Amino acid sequence: MNPKIKTPCTDKLFQYILSMQTIEECYQLFEDLCTVHEIQAIAQRMEVAEMLDNKCTYVEIAAKTGASTATISRVNRALTYGTDGYKLAIDRIKQKNENKTIDEK
Repeated sequence: MNPKIKTPCTDKLFQYILSMQTIEECYQLFEDLCTVHEIQAIAQRMEVAEMLDNKCTYVEIAAKTGASTATISRVNRALTYGTDGYKLAIDRIKQKNENKTIDEK
């Protein structure tokens, strides 16, 4: 954990986020908490991370997401050398979607 962000206040923020039970509740919280631009930037980074995880090229990612090569490079660096937060989230959503597909059969 990065000691610069690991504080009791940040812990509480994450507790608030984890308390949301639906996507609609997340929208309510994040619309109050962040600017539209901040939400879009975070969502874009997650999409970039997912595309990098799927081995898409920078050109493909930039064309689909509108992300700059600097943003793509930053996300790629986090995927390669970071704390595996992107990977954990991506893998959990993949698993959830796979389970949903199996349940539908």
